[in-house]
Order: sequence, then C-alpha cells, then structure tokens
Amino acid sequence: MSVIRTIILTSFALLIVASVQAEEVKKVLKNKDWETYVIKNETSKICFAQSLPILQAPKSNVREARLFVTFRPNEKISDEISITSGYEYNKKNSVMARSGKYKYKFDISQENFAWIADNKKEKKMIKTMKRGSRIMVTGYNQKGSQTIDHYSLLGFTKAYNSAKKSCS
Repeated sequence: MSVIRTIILTSFALLIVASVQAEEVKKVLKNKDWETYVIKNETSKICFAQSLPILQAPKSNVREARLFVTFRPNEKISDEISITSGYEYNKKNSVMARSGKYKYKFDISQENFAWIADNKKEKKMIKTMKRGSRIMVTGYNQKGSQTIDHYSLLGFTKAYNSAKKSCS
C-alpha cells in the first residue's frame, strides 16, 4: 500500500502544481449540482467533475468541502475519487462515504484530502453514484469531532461523462 500511497500523493502534488502553472482552467459543464473542469498546461491535461455539499453537519461549522472524480491521462489515472472536508483529517478514524446500502472507505488521508487506493473500488463507487441521488461523507477532524457532508448526485453522470470525454 505504501507504493500506491506514494503514487497518489505524488499525483495530487502534480495536480496542485498543474493548477498553479495552468495556462487554462476551463469550466466545461454545469449540470444541476455538479461541474466539470479541464486544466491544461504545456505538458498535461487534467479533467475532473466536482460538487459541493448540499448539507453539512454540524451546521455551525461551515467548511470548504468538495467531492471530486479526476482523470489525468498523462499519468494513466482515471476515475480517481478524492474528497476534502475542509479540515485536516484525524488519522485514528476512517473517512467513509455511504449511499443507500453501499459504503466506501477512503484508505489514504493526507492533511485535508482523502482517496480510495483501489481503482476497482473507485469504479464501484462511481456506479453507485450514477444510480444514487445522494451520498454522505463522514470524516473526523484533529480533535476527533465528526462531520457529515451530504452531496447531491443530481447531475453527476453527465458531469462524470463530460470529464471522462474531455480527457480521452
């Protein structure tokens, strides 16, 4: 798992660098509660679908949370699911996503982002997201307090397909 973690963390670092050095950041689609973006520079192209939570708990703690599905063809990465809840995650507790009867554990957390390490699990979660209407993400901050972010899945399939097509 340490090799996968290294690859994911390196990939995320490259995403940040690409964002900073981007020649072009383009919103490709806004569909209901989801958006698709493409970031291009001289050497790479990154496409992703993203959404903001429609409901956060506790309500008194408004955070910059987001759910992403990313494609990075230059790195041969597709269907990468990542989440940020707007704070640094507690290493003692798992970050979990749940939609209906399906649960998905985010295996890797680094500062305020978490990822699923297994691409097969990511593909299963994407299928769940295409069929569902809402997904809840539960995380824990450094003090051990739980947060729950509810994401609408309205518009997800169209945004996902747009991101995938933009990077194919």
